[in-house]
Amino acid sequence: MKWLICGFAAHSPCGKGTLMHLDNNRTARAIGLVYSACCYVVFLITCLYLIGFVGSVAVPKNINDGPLLAWPVAVLINCALILLFGVQHTAMARKGFKQWLAAFMPAPVERSTYVLLSSLVLGLIFWLWQPITLTVWEVEGTWAKALLIGLFWMGWGIALLSTFLINHFELFGLKQAFDRWRDTAQKAPVFTTPLFYTIVRHPLYLGFLIAFWATPYMTAGHLLFATGMTVYLFIGAGFEEKDLVALFGERYRRYQQEVGMILPWSKSRKKGC
Repeated sequence: MKWLICGFAAHSPCGKGTLMHLDNNRTARAIGLVYSACCYVVFLITCLYLIGFVGSVAVPKNINDGPLLAWPVAVLINCALILLFGVQHTAMARKGFKQWLAAFMPAPVERSTYVLLSSLVLGLIFWLWQPITLTVWEVEGTWAKALLIGLFWMGWGIALLSTFLINHFELFGLKQAFDRWRDTAQKAPVFTTPLFYTIVRHPLYLGFLIAFWATPYMTAGHLLFATGMTVYLFIGAGFEEKDLVALFGERYRRYQQEVGMILPWSKSRKKGC
């Protein structure tokens, strides 16, 4: 009887529509997974280039490369690029924008789209960044230079490990698409404070700050980049804190009082610093 019912459904107009709908759903989920995987690959390439760009390591163009413009023009262009990154990164992370975006694409690929656009904006920064080669400091001592280079790589290590301490693949959109492909329900967010998160609330940002500032050769252009990104990180963390309070409530407020936001030695913890 079950076979007969299934056979009838398959041969009926309604049944064909149902099966086609199921196939389309499977196709859409597969396309979403491939799309998220591609976005993740773009992110990986961009992140690796960012390391080379800031550290002047094995990339075609680093933070001090390129034709020299008059410094006021260079400062204006570079500030506009940092501002563009900050606006895109912050605006797309807001709840209102996510709700608007949900009208155009499935929610499980929203995070991947955010990651993709952030990567593209970073690529624009790499391409259009104007070097300002005035030397701010240059460390030549062997041990001091090695220490700064070590701190640079430690910063990136902290940033990378911080993503895995929470959920690396969810943070960059792959888990959402994979769960949708498997037709697995999304689990509610769980508040945890593993390892670095017992010291600062945003160790990912702390890692970036260390990596941006730790260099034996600081030019004015690098200083502008580090300063601009530092300002953005504190502003962006402030917006993120509001979302986390809305999500976790009193539990996160207690966490704010107990642990510094980005700097572990901050004394103004009740203010979220």
